[in-house]
Amino acid sequence: MKAIRPGVAAACAVLLGTAVAAADGTKSYEVVDGTIPQSLTGKPGDPAAGKRAVVDRKLGNCLACHAISDLADQPFHGEVGPPLDGVADRWDEGSLRMLVVDAKTIYDGTIMPAFYRDGGFFRVKDTFAGKPILSADQVEDVVAYLKTLKE
Repeated sequence: MKAIRPGVAAACAVLLGTAVAAADGTKSYEVVDGTIPQSLTGKPGDPAAGKRAVVDRKLGNCLACHAISDLADQPFHGEVGPPLDGVADRWDEGSLRMLVVDAKTIYDGTIMPAFYRDGGFFRVKDTFAGKPILSADQVEDVVAYLKTLKE
C-alpha cells in the first residue's frame, strides 16, 4: 500500500470532513468543510495570552508577516501577509483555527507556517523535530485573541 503524503491527507481531510490523526505532540481534531469547528483543548482560549503569543518572536511571531493596529506599540509589523485588523469579521472561529493550525490546507501556496503540525517539514533543527510551533492551548489563545480583532 502506498503512503499518503501529509499534504494530500490534509487536503482530503478538508474536502471530506474527517478526523486528522494526531502524531506525537499534537491532539487529533476534526476538519469540517475546511474548518476546525471544535476547540483543540475542549475549552476557550485566553485572548490576553493569545495576544502575548502573537507578539512573541519565539512563538506566534505573527507580526513578522502581519500588521495589527491593536499592537501599534510593537515594532516591525510585516507586510507579507494581510493585515489582521477586522479578521474576526472576515472569518469564523473554526476558519481562524484552521488557518492557525495549518493555513496550507486552505491556501496551498501560502508561506504561513503550520503552527500546529509536528511533521512533514524539511531541514528542521533536531531540537524542534516532532514538535508543533504552538501547543493546543496556545492555538486556542491565539484564536481567542484573533476573535477580538473586529472592524
